[in-house]
Amino acid sequence: MKKANEVSGRKCPYCNEAENQVRAGKNRSGTQRCFCNKCKKYYTYAPKTREIPEEIREQAIKTYYAGASGRGVGKIFGFSKANVYNWIRKSGKNP
Repeated sequence: MKKANEVSGRKCPYCNEAENQVRAGKNRSGTQRCFCNKCKKYYTYAPKTREIPEEIREQAIKTYYAGASGRGVGKIFGFSKANVYNWIRKSGKNP
């Protein structure tokens, strides 16, 4: 039988217990998940944010209006063209 690896220095956000915290795989974004043996709940210790900063959004919109295509803007900044089109639609600006 495989012994679980305990994680030191982490507290459960539900019961604030620092003991008996066990690593329990990773979530979709690759962040470490933990399991509390006291309250039997899973949690992510330091989840990654998926939100793109407002400055980058504005810069992407400006690049689009400067003449680049939505697909081109997505390639430049590293996100999908759908994000670019959604931001343009929400901004309400017309070229």
